[in-house]
Amino acid sequence: MKNLTALFAATALTLTAGLAQADVRPDQIPSLLQSGAVKPFEQLNKAALAQHAGATIHDTELDDEAGRLIYEVDLIDTAGKKWDVKLDAKTGDVLENKQDT
Repeated sequence: MKNLTALFAATALTLTAGLAQADVRPDQIPSLLQSGAVKPFEQLNKAALAQHAGATIHDTELDDEAGRLIYEVDLIDTAGKKWDVKLDAKTGDVLENKQDT
């Protein structure tokens, strides 16, 4: 019975965490850019690429994490290693820079 309770608790926590982070809808992006809530994506991409010389962008995503807009960039460096770089979408500050395992 304890295992079943633990399973339900873990599932509930996972679902709740998923609700706290959601992709920003594409139709919202123009107004976010115009209002200054998000830096132009070219600037954010440059900031992410500056973390790994010679890397290329594999994927990008704009998420709303508890009211804070986060720009996520998946990079592949010259050695073929994958990196996840998270930026504050408004300021361009690097929040996370970790190798994707």
